[in-house]
Amino acid sequence: MDDYPPVHREPAPEAYGRLLVRGTGLEAARWLTERAPGHGDFGTVAGVAAPGFAAYARVLHPASLEERPVRWAAVAAAYGRAVAPHTNWHEAIGTDRDYHNAGEYGLAGVWDEHPAEGPTPPAVAQALIPVLARHTRTAHTCWFGLWCGYGRWDFDGVPCFETPGRDEVLLSGTLADAVSPVALDEFAELPDLWWPEDRAWCLGGDVDLVSTYVGGTRELIAELLAAPGLETHPVAPDDPVG
Repeated sequence: MDDYPPVHREPAPEAYGRLLVRGTGLEAARWLTERAPGHGDFGTVAGVAAPGFAAYARVLHPASLEERPVRWAAVAAAYGRAVAPHTNWHEAIGTDRDYHNAGEYGLAGVWDEHPAEGPTPPAVAQALIPVLARHTRTAHTCWFGLWCGYGRWDFDGVPCFETPGRDEVLLSGTLADAVSPVALDEFAELPDLWWPEDRAWCLGGDVDLVSTYVGGTRELIAELLAAPGLETHPVAPDDPVG
């Protein structure tokens, strides 16, 4: 017998921050759902950020020390290690894959909080937005996907579109609106997927990841790799995610 009480979920909102929840019509996401076999498989970069782009970047979610962001490279260096494009967080700090995010794993004076697991953290999103805006003609018309399983909202009656391993609610708004859900509260999740109307790029995150992935032109990815406010690495579409 299940003795756990049911989890309360609030009715699905008409707007998620300033993003509109699209209750009908999923045509804008059709290009993400109609993938040929082997193109953008679950657990790969293109499975998170969509296949077909010229180049891809991995954007690491920072760790923190006393609520200040700390780069993975600084953490790894404190342990005598280096961060490569496919390094996992547990490898950077020298633990096994089954390590749990417990506070006792921090290193005094270096880090005391793990990278945020889930979609793009707001501070990282704020750093990404101006770069992404320079590489699309339609920054004022963008689309977003929010995983329907986060639990706060009851999206059971809202149409969803499928991506590898996930069902997403379709949202729309401007690129700047991507960070507006944190107006709900500081713990609100940002959308997992972002793409502009002209499909010049696609950004993808996931509830189980501590990285965000971006697919786009070589010029966009080169600018992301050089952006001083981001810790990024080049990756390939078939690379595993972490």
